[in-house]
Amino acid sequence: MYFLTGWPRRLLCPLKSEEEPFHVQPSSQRFYFAVLSETQLSVWFSRPSVLIVSYIESAKASSQFGFYQQAEWKQDDSMIAVAAANGYILLFDVVGGGEDKYLYEPVYPKGSPRVKVTPAYKEEQCAPALSLEMKRPIDLEAPITSMQSLQEDLLVSTADGYLHILHWDGVSNGRKAISLCTVPFSLDLQSARGGLCLDLKGMYIRDMTYCVTLDGFAVVLDDGRLGFITPVANRITADQLQGVWAADVTDGTCVAVNNKYRLMTFGCASGSVLVYSIDTTTGSMQLSHKLELSPKHYPDVWNKTGAVKLIRWSPDYSVAMVTWECGGLSLWSVFGAHLICTLGEDFAYRSDGTKKDPINISSMCWGAEGYHLWVITSREEAELVENMEEAPPQTQQASILQFHFIKSALTVNPCTNNQEQGLSTLLGHKHWHVVQIHSTYLENNWPIRFAAIDTAGQCIAVAGRRGFAHYSMSTRKWKLFGNITQEQNMTVTGGLVWWNGFVVVACYNFIDQQEELRLYLRSSNLDNTFSSITKLHSDTLLLNVFRDMIILFRADCSICLYSIERRHDGPNPSASVELLQEVSMSRYIPHPALVVSVTLTSVRTETGITLRAPQQACMADSIILNLAGQLIMLQRDRSGPQLQEKEDQKKLLMFCPPVVLAQYVENVWTTCRSSGKKRHLLEALWLSCGEAGMKVWLPLFPRDHRKPHSFLSRRIMLPFHINIYPLAVLFEDALVLGASNETVLYDGLQGPREGWESLEGVFPYCTVERTSQIYLHHILRQLLVRNLGEQALLLAQSCAALPYFPHVMELMVHVVLEEEATSREPIPDPLLPTVAKFITEFPLFLQTIVHCARKTEFALWNYLFAAVGNPKDLFEECLMAQDLDTAASYLIILQNMEVPAVSRQHATLLFNTALEQGKWDLCRHMIRFLKAIGSGEMETPPPTPTTQEPSSTGGFEFFRNRSVSLSQSADSIASGKFNLQKTFSMPSGPSAKGSERWSKDSDCAENMYIDMMLRRHARHLLEHVRLKELGCFSAQLGFELIGWLCRERTLIGAVLSQRLLKSQSIDSLLNSDMDTAPPHFQSFICNSNHTWLDGLGTLGPEPKEMDTASSHGGPQTQEAFLSPLTNKMEECSIGSATDLTETSSMVDGDWTMVDENFSTLSLTHSELEHFSMELANKGPHKSQVQLRYLLHVFMEAGCLEWCVMIGLILREATVIMQVVNFLDSPEVPPETVQSVRSGLLGVDAWASTDCLGYKPFLNMIRPQLQKLIETSVDQIQPEAFLPGASNPNSKLAEPQPGDPRVEDSRGPAPLGLALPLEPPGGLGTEDGGAPEEQEEQAVDEGAYDCTLS
Repeated sequence: MYFLTGWPRRLLCPLKSEEEPFHVQPSSQRFYFAVLSETQLSVWFSRPSVLIVSYIESAKASSQFGFYQQAEWKQDDSMIAVAAANGYILLFDVVGGGEDKYLYEPVYPKGSPRVKVTPAYKEEQCAPALSLEMKRPIDLEAPITSMQSLQEDLLVSTADGYLHILHWDGVSNGRKAISLCTVPFSLDLQSARGGLCLDLKGMYIRDMTYCVTLDGFAVVLDDGRLGFITPVANRITADQLQGVWAADVTDGTCVAVNNKYRLMTFGCASGSVLVYSIDTTTGSMQLSHKLELSPKHYPDVWNKTGAVKLIRWSPDYSVAMVTWECGGLSLWSVFGAHLICTLGEDFAYRSDGTKKDPINISSMCWGAEGYHLWVITSREEAELVENMEEAPPQTQQASILQFHFIKSALTVNPCTNNQEQGLSTLLGHKHWHVVQIHSTYLENNWPIRFAAIDTAGQCIAVAGRRGFAHYSMSTRKWKLFGNITQEQNMTVTGGLVWWNGFVVVACYNFIDQQEELRLYLRSSNLDNTFSSITKLHSDTLLLNVFRDMIILFRADCSICLYSIERRHDGPNPSASVELLQEVSMSRYIPHPALVVSVTLTSVRTETGITLRAPQQACMADSIILNLAGQLIMLQRDRSGPQLQEKEDQKKLLMFCPPVVLAQYVENVWTTCRSSGKKRHLLEALWLSCGEAGMKVWLPLFPRDHRKPHSFLSRRIMLPFHINIYPLAVLFEDALVLGASNETVLYDGLQGPREGWESLEGVFPYCTVERTSQIYLHHILRQLLVRNLGEQALLLAQSCAALPYFPHVMELMVHVVLEEEATSREPIPDPLLPTVAKFITEFPLFLQTIVHCARKTEFALWNYLFAAVGNPKDLFEECLMAQDLDTAASYLIILQNMEVPAVSRQHATLLFNTALEQGKWDLCRHMIRFLKAIGSGEMETPPPTPTTQEPSSTGGFEFFRNRSVSLSQSADSIASGKFNLQKTFSMPSGPSAKGSERWSKDSDCAENMYIDMMLRRHARHLLEHVRLKELGCFSAQLGFELIGWLCRERTLIGAVLSQRLLKSQSIDSLLNSDMDTAPPHFQSFICNSNHTWLDGLGTLGPEPKEMDTASSHGGPQTQEAFLSPLTNKMEECSIGSATDLTETSSMVDGDWTMVDENFSTLSLTHSELEHFSMELANKGPHKSQVQLRYLLHVFMEAGCLEWCVMIGLILREATVIMQVVNFLDSPEVPPETVQSVRSGLLGVDAWASTDCLGYKPFLNMIRPQLQKLIETSVDQIQPEAFLPGASNPNSKLAEPQPGDPRVEDSRGPAPLGLALPLEPPGGLGTEDGGAPEEQEEQAVDEGAYDCTLS
């Protein structure tokens, strides 16, 4: 529609004068504007906006006639009538200065191609030189209240109650006067013949306007009554006038008429605008609607705006501008959709919050085609805004404000192209594509009257006063007529539209004086030789296309249908046009100007709608006309025998009499596309109805091709409200696109200078933003209200793939909930249970309800869950559906609606499930949630430390902000040695005092309860040998792994030895989930029935999705090759397990393995051994790091069985050597020695039979294996366990006071094994790496020495 843009512009009069202008009146074409001050008549030109001529009355004449009051132009712009205060009408001739006389000349640079080719070429782009000549004045002997120009006459009303009809030529005998008392007024024309008449004695007409399409005058009488006077015959004479008046209105102030929609708009003293139409049967005035400010648009509406001062309809009659006595401007669409108001927001307030005075307007009018609004501000306003320099008041420059507007192409060219606009391609961002119209075309042919964009949104065509031009978005180039004579010899009359690469134009040819239909090929030059021309018999008013048909509406009220066909018979494609059918509409259309739009469509009401295939549905079945806001449909008459005849006969089917579908329609959208999926949306008719919002005429389909019910309507009209002004409908996307005005204040940039404010300070800068709105929830709700749930389900299922479909469902629940739960009256038939039942048909039911609840205030929750079900049941459904995030949202609902015990019970359930699925973020939230419930139950604030040293604050802060449990072992706390394990997701460096604070916290039952669950889960993971998950679990949740392993050492060893004794588990253990493949090549393929990913949980790229069960499928072989890593990548120092600062790179990230077809033809044993040695420690880098970290953990905890297993996986001989050496130590229980021995022997036996790839490595550690066997054969002597009998090769680990690795100072065996670090590089220890760890370096690079610390 219409939108303000930029700042208004000030036009300064070059002549300085004491008088202020107070009235502006446009000529019929709006190229000239008459501006009045008290004794001065000026004529301005529209583009450029300059003063052409000014007539100043002499003092003597001025005293005789009185000051000027208002002006009126003759229809052909050749005369101006001015009303003076003493009852005189002054007639002025507007005389042209001749062909070569113009005031301003454009100056072009040298060599410019612009030259004068045709007569009047230059005159049209420059202001013509005019002069004003005053004719003999006419004295009407009474003050003049209003004037109205007719074709040959001037109608003047005077304060003595007379209507004067003057001839424009001013001849004395051409004057007639009619007394208002002689005009019979009644409530309608039927009762006028003998009913109640209005007594008009002493009355006069305060304001009047002539309406062409109603053929009468809308009048406001001086007592505020509203009336309509119509001539019974064609001529206006005293005995031939008849009046009707509107009941119950006595405060009218002004009037304006809308010729296109046959509406009369009356301003009232109350500040509202009443819009009336004439009832065609009785002739009475009927109130159509009101234009009123609401608090939404104008928060200070209670301050009152004062009486309506002026109403001005735009030239295309699609919007009305209103101003009040107290100032301000407001814009409405024809049926009351509010577009702009300058009484609120940035228009009314400065950036510092102070209030501005509203702009007070004494006169305003629209410029050509509605692109400008010319405004004259009142005297007080002028002093504020216009006093531009400290000039004495007698030499002020008069100024006029010019507001700029941009408008939708639909206002004048409502064709299918402009409605569909291919906007889905432009949806990606909110920026507009701004296309500057070519200056050469614009200079000669301003203003632009029509514009059209093709359906792909790539080509734009515009037409001004003469000719047209088109633009390609892809090449960013304009095409203009090469021959300017051809351009100037045609004018577009009925609009233009794109079809299949052609521009279709309905135009008038000045040379042949003939109306024509032309098609120009887009890709060729713009020239008549490349056009297809069809002669037309009557003027075209509207043009549209549907598939391969053109529809024209003509000035004789007939509709013509043409078929178009693209041909490739010449070097360029051409189009042939053939007349199919003419339909006369003169019986139904009183005036051709009343038709707003005409469209061909496949929409129809017949029974056949349900049984048609989608492709059939797209045939042009009906004509839809918007007749002054009434939507009329003409359908093909299929009642006769034509259906059995040939296909080509079908085109000539007659049309049935028209049917009225809707009232108050501003725009119509329909599409020619078809789709079997979204038939509801594509075969619907969308209407924009102003203040009433939108309506959709929706088809109803029977389900599964069942026979439709005879009583069920085929279509249904559903109204719904919308917050934006709709400009386009995206049918498949279920979106309405619109635009809205946004404002930006710049008043703070420059302060007020010497008492005046600049326009930039008074007005905000206006921009236009694109907006969109979802409408699907409105339609679904309307269908459910009407018990059409099946149709609603069909429609919703067709749109379920839309990205905002969950939002649609939420909106529907939310709107219904807010309405019903906050209703003061009991609702007899509530809709919420129906909506809830409807949503259960969709998988997103659970999340829709919980999202809606969390966005709604707590007071409405009981009403909501009474309809949708108990939140406990919904929570359990989420758990069953494995939708843990939604379940977590339901916990918040339960926490507010249930007792804490219920919340804890459900939270524990969710916590255990999240642990099992490895959803660590959720686990952290659940730990925090469980603690919050615990502290909330006690209803006491959490204990704070009594003493805090300055050094401890960092640690305290750290713990206060943490949401995870650091399950520190009680032993380490008791001993006073603290070493907090830094997790991947947390910052490092909590102090010892911080952990002390934690120890106090952990006394509470809640923390013990959480720790118990964490320990249980760790045991579960280890029992199922899910090492990767154990590492992630420890790192993500800050679980104190080493302390726990120390305590559980015996059990842990037993788990592994049981596993290793079963040879079928060996493969799954050794070929672990850490992405380290067994060394098998094509010549030595493992004949095991397990793939290398079995057993310990397959690792996807995301740690969240962990396979918890080992897959034991049929025989599979997988060839894998692990690419050797360079030394640089090997150089990674793992660091102590108690100082893991490698952030999340250990936990997340891609776990990759190089798959290559590596083949070895025939490897000897020595070559194989050599190759196997090279491949040792060459698994994926990240897996190595993770395994070495786990090795560290198990070493420090003294879990020797697990160290052996990881050593085997890594194929690290040094690890095995170190463990075997350590087994001699008397601290090692004999069970451990036995389990390690039996395990290694089991692996050896398994490798010999099932996986020869491990043999070279096992051969390497054969001496250790032998030693182990020998050791175990000898009976272990009791003396071995005495303190003095320690192995000379090992040193006992003494708990040193400063050693950060001591986890358990009183466990059964205080073992602490550490792997030495590799050379620094790669993932080095960042802070706090123990120096003693780096003491011993491996002799061979890449090999690891295991020492006992």
